[in-house]
Order: sequence, then structure tokens, then C-alpha cells
Amino acid sequence: MTAARAADRARYDRATAHLDAPLAIVDLDAFDANADDLVRRAGGKPVRVASKSVRCRTLLERVLAKDGFAGLMSFTLAESLWLARSGFDDVLLAYPSVDRKGYAELASDPKLAAAVTVMVDDPAQLRLIDGARDGGTEVVRVCLELDTSLKLLGGRARVGARRSPLHSPAQLAEMARTVAATPGFKLVGIMAYEGHIAGVGDSVAGRPLRSRAVRLMQATARRELAVRRAEVVRAVRAVVPDLEFVNGGGTGSVESTVAEDAVTEVAAGSGLYVPRLFDNYRSFNGRPAALFAQPVVRRPGVGVVTVLGGGYPASGVAGRDRLPVPYLPEGLAYDPQEGPGEVQTPLLGSVADDLLIGDKVWFRHAKAGELCERFDSLHLIEGDAVTATVPTYRGEGHTFL
Repeated sequence: MTAARAADRARYDRATAHLDAPLAIVDLDAFDANADDLVRRAGGKPVRVASKSVRCRTLLERVLAKDGFAGLMSFTLAESLWLARSGFDDVLLAYPSVDRKGYAELASDPKLAAAVTVMVDDPAQLRLIDGARDGGTEVVRVCLELDTSLKLLGGRARVGARRSPLHSPAQLAEMARTVAATPGFKLVGIMAYEGHIAGVGDSVAGRPLRSRAVRLMQATARRELAVRRAEVVRAVRAVVPDLEFVNGGGTGSVESTVAEDAVTEVAAGSGLYVPRLFDNYRSFNGRPAALFAQPVVRRPGVGVVTVLGGGYPASGVAGRDRLPVPYLPEGLAYDPQEGPGEVQTPLLGSVADDLLIGDKVWFRHAKAGELCERFDSLHLIEGDAVTATVPTYRGEGHTFL
């Protein structure tokens, strides 16, 4: 076990000695260091915090109080309205919604309408919002999403997530004209999330050929997107000159995204917790800040212990990289015949023989905020003490998806 990880384990065990596992923690020293690093990487452009990667109002407030951060990027309309009612005054909903009840509330409340910006990429979404107003007359702030995918072979092949249908400058400009011509809406921004750059690690341990291929793909995609995004912004500003923001990027692409003159702000969230999927980047090295502990409940034999629960897979294509990873103590691995289980998880390794019934095994989730769907609260650790226990979204009674 490396000295640093051994020291972290000792700190976490001391800090939570009075608490029974399962439990989840956020190491505030690591969280704050990661936040500072995101600001450094953003080079003076504001960082909009992706709330789905945090899912805890206390920590959202903590990071937004830091210089260099401005605004939230939310994931459902219900969440957006809840955050705005809670005092967050700049909430960009990053995904289209068909929540008619939510739109009726948005269009009827001046405070909410001023704080929340919704995402559209199709005239049908505007019609749905209009039909849901239920008498509300507030102007709805709108953002357009640019499809960032890299299209190859004349469009027959693509690299990147299937998100917006708006890919070309002409398509974005036409949608901008539609919004501008529709009473009750105001176009204020453009968003473009380059997930194939920001969310794909380019330095995977033990896979040099894959890593080289990813870097080649990303270099090509960055060049293409930088040119197209600039053209899109020019085309949309020709329709709406007073556009407020152009949002781009993610934790893994902060430097390349902010280097584009057309981009006014960058989005990031996972870089605060640094889950295991963000270990494989050359551009930054974050500190794991969010972990969860499962208790040892059995010792089935030599070189094996069993912990309670632990089967918390992340979203995405099913695979080993979507599983939590046993982190502390070092040297534990899943039984390949079982993997992490819903109720119990056997862990193998010689270090298992040093663990006693009731000891904690610390895990890192594959993704960031999804961990908070499993726990009602987060224990915040500073040094070797829990200094606060705060609710997650779930702990406040909200499971938005």
C-alpha cells in the first residue's frame, strides 16, 4: 500500500470510527483542491458546475462560493425549479424536458423564469412548452444545443453521443430564427458538450494502443469542433446579437474547450469528486474526494472477506469500468465468479486476512453524482474528523431520475 493511500485510509477510519457502514464521505481537502485545479485549468473563464455530478446542495453552495465558478448545469426541469427556489439564480437545464407541470410553474413565476434556462433543439419542444403554460405569461429563457459529434465517411460514421439533431451552423441559425419569431421565448445561449473528448480517458493503464487511438480521435475531433463551433456562434449571433453565453466542455476537456475564443464558459462537475473513470487522463490528475465504505461482515476463508452490499454500477454501456472499485485498503479485488453484489460482495486478496469483522472497506464509484442516489447523506471530512453531515438530493426527498 502506498504511504499516501495508507494515510488516507487511516484518516477515514479514524474520522468515521463512531459511524456504522455503509456510509459515504467527501474529503473536503481533496474536494477543494480539485475545485482550485478546475479554476486553474479554465484559465479565467467561468466554470459552470454540473449538478448531476454533485447532487448535494451544501456542496454546490460550497463550490459556487469560490472565485472562478458561476452558475449550475442541471439535469431535469424539476431539479432546476427546486434549485432556483432554493436560491440558485443561474440554472441551465442541460437536457430537453416534457415536464408540463414544471413548465406551467416556470411560466407563472418571475423569479423562476429569470433563474432557469431550458434546452431546446426542435420546434416541437417550443410548442410543447407553449401548450403547457396554463396561463403563465413569463418569458422562457432558451438555450440551443449543438451536436458535437465527429461525422466521418460523409456522415455514415460518427464518434460521439447522440444528442441534439442540430449539427451545422445553418441548422442552429434556423432554430435561432424560430425561437426569435416565437412570442414568449428568449434565446440566451448555446451549449455544446463534447463527451467524446471530455468523457473518454486518453491514457488507459495497460492499453497503450487504445490510448493512442483515443488521442488521435480526440485531436481530430477538437480541430473539427473548434472550427464548426465558431461558425455556429457567428451564425446564431447574426440572428441574436446579445447572446449571453456559449457553454462547452467537461472535466476532461477544460483546457482545449476554453482555448476556443467562441466559448465563454466551461462546464464541469465530475472533476470535483474524481470518480474512477477520471483516472485515465493526461491533462489532469485529480484527488479522489468521494468514497463509500462497506463493512466486513464475513471471513469465508483465507484471502477473502465479504462486505455488505456494494453492487452500485454506473450508467453507460455495461462493463467492468462501470463498477465501483475497492480502493482502501489496497490489494482487494472482486471474485470474478460473483463481482459486486446487491446484498453482499466477496473480496479477494492477501490483505483480506488483515481485516476483521466490522472493519470498513472503502470504494470509489465509477461515476460522480450517481453515488448520491445510494446514500441519504454525505459525511464531510476535514483532516481526520467528520466536521458535518449533509443530505444528498435523496436525503432531501428528491430522486429526480
